[in-house]
Amino acid sequence: MKKTENSGAGRSISPVIPQGVEVAEFEQYLDAVKFVDRIVSGSFPAAFIAIVGSDLKTVERLRGRVSYARVALSGLVTGSWVGLIFGLLFSGTSEATTTINYSSLASSVILGAGLMMLINVVRFSLNPNKRQFLSSSMVIAGKYVVVVPHDLADQARKASEASPVK
Repeated sequence: MKKTENSGAGRSISPVIPQGVEVAEFEQYLDAVKFVDRIVSGSFPAAFIAIVGSDLKTVERLRGRVSYARVALSGLVTGSWVGLIFGLLFSGTSEATTTINYSSLASSVILGAGLMMLINVVRFSLNPNKRQFLSSSMVIAGKYVVVVPHDLADQARKASEASPVK
């Protein structure tokens, strides 16, 4: 016997597609969110609403080219921050004053930047699967439907009609 319902709000323990009535359908996610905002502002219980996306597609957007210079610059920036943090943590202050030893701090930043640049360039050159571009991926649905339980469908429709469009 498999328990899928949680107490009260109709939440699922295991990932299941919400069952109920589709009260609205949209091509854009933001339109579905605006609709849900409308019915929630009409005092519909938010815990019973689900936005379900279907017809999923993966979209990869290119952000730029990857080169040794870009990899080295990335290492320089990251290494500078790491060096700064280590320099602040481990550079002592003189006992007479509470000033930071700036030459030690600058050395830490330069050393961190140089090491991280070297590590990034070596890692990039040894990577057999290197691509010549940077990208980000996302999953986008072709349509979005707003689903509510069967017994609350009329209440959701009335709430959407009663609430003003924003």
